[in-house]
Amino acid sequence: MNRRQLLHRCGAGFGALALSDMIARSGLCAGESAADARGTMASNPLASRAPHFPARAKRVIFLFMHGGPSHVDTFDYKPELIKHHGQPLPFEKPRIQFAQTGNLLRSPWKFRRYGQCGAWVSDLFPHVGRCVDDITFIRSIHGSNEAHGGALLKMHTGSDTFVRPSMGAWISYGLGSENESLPSFITISPTLGHGGVRNFGSAFLPPIHQATRIGSAKKRKAEEDSIVPNLTNPDIPAELQALQLNFATDLDQLKRPAPHSMADADLDARIESFELAFRMQTEAPEVLEIDSESESTLKLYGIDGGPTDSFGRQCLLARRLSESGVRFVQSSHAYWDQHSDLKEQHGTLAEQVDRPIAGLLTDLKQRGLLDETLLIWGAEFGRTPTAQGDNGRDHNPHAFTYWMAGGGVKAGFSHGESDEFGFYSTKDKVHVHDLHATILHLLGLDHERLTYRYGGRDFRLTDVEGSVVDQIFA
Repeated sequence: MNRRQLLHRCGAGFGALALSDMIARSGLCAGESAADARGTMASNPLASRAPHFPARAKRVIFLFMHGGPSHVDTFDYKPELIKHHGQPLPFEKPRIQFAQTGNLLRSPWKFRRYGQCGAWVSDLFPHVGRCVDDITFIRSIHGSNEAHGGALLKMHTGSDTFVRPSMGAWISYGLGSENESLPSFITISPTLGHGGVRNFGSAFLPPIHQATRIGSAKKRKAEEDSIVPNLTNPDIPAELQALQLNFATDLDQLKRPAPHSMADADLDARIESFELAFRMQTEAPEVLEIDSESESTLKLYGIDGGPTDSFGRQCLLARRLSESGVRFVQSSHAYWDQHSDLKEQHGTLAEQVDRPIAGLLTDLKQRGLLDETLLIWGAEFGRTPTAQGDNGRDHNPHAFTYWMAGGGVKAGFSHGESDEFGFYSTKDKVHVHDLHATILHLLGLDHERLTYRYGGRDFRLTDVEGSVVDQIFA
């Protein structure tokens, strides 16, 4: 046998040796927190990784109310609005406003005290009101953008002007997934306006960390097919699919210009998406099948064909995904943008979500999941206490309310205040960057250490700002 024959016959063997070395090296990388010193990602970017310090929460469910519910009509009680209804605001309005507003407008809904903590909640949310002893209210959130698009991007990515990774992508990048057969970040029925896919994208982070989208903002009809089309392929056996995946991966690898090149990001994302889709076939169908739930559970979420049915399904699905190890689940509801018809439209929208939200919180608590799951409710901004037209409110990023439950936050607690009418945050103000820093901290992530080098600098979710609001920690 000459040298040429030897190389020809043993070529596959050399390839096997190279592959074994690659596997061994990737195995060494698998336990790293996010990336090695050179910034190259571990071989399995969704592998569960240790936090920076002991976490109070393992996962997040974010209930996002797109459009901006009015804080002064929901969870921020302002009796002065009743006393001064119809009168001018006694201090200056912001220099920049989305639109002009008139005099003060009292809330059309009554507020009542709930629970042992005595929190005030309006009649829009009676079911959530009964859960206040498990909730921390933050009534002093403020942002910087009066328009939906910029405000949504600020809330989701930390920036209202530049393309940045979304909060869910950062959390996926920092912690990975608890279940490698499911995505680490899932968004349910997201709206595609006002920032679009950037609200759940990964920007310059590895693309595997962007959200997997389930459903759309349009109401899904009962007779439609699965909410995740083409999830399974019953016509092709799993063994043959695995061979096809390996073959496609081999072909893609031939196009690779150099090992660990930044130009390979799209190629890596394609391979990783194929692999994740293959793994999802074994577990996702069962997780997404909510009909297996008991009748009492479906009733708890308001899944009965009525106005609560659609969002009830979203909330139940969020619980099932979170319970199965998805790190960050977002469920969106639209469209809370009542420049007019406030009483009619806010009433209709609140009826759709109040019972499902309370059902989700109650269900998480009953199953022992609330302590390790951070449940968040909020929007891109609030609304003005002054009237727009006869019965509407304009955008207000200067003061709005978020609430959290579980995941290491205090129960039956309120933090921060807005002014006597609810126009500006005044006491213990919490900026959007502070909110992001706090969420990351509850997950065991230091917002100043969770960075990614891109374009010659280190980026983070909170940019160069943000302070942890540890006053709300249990």
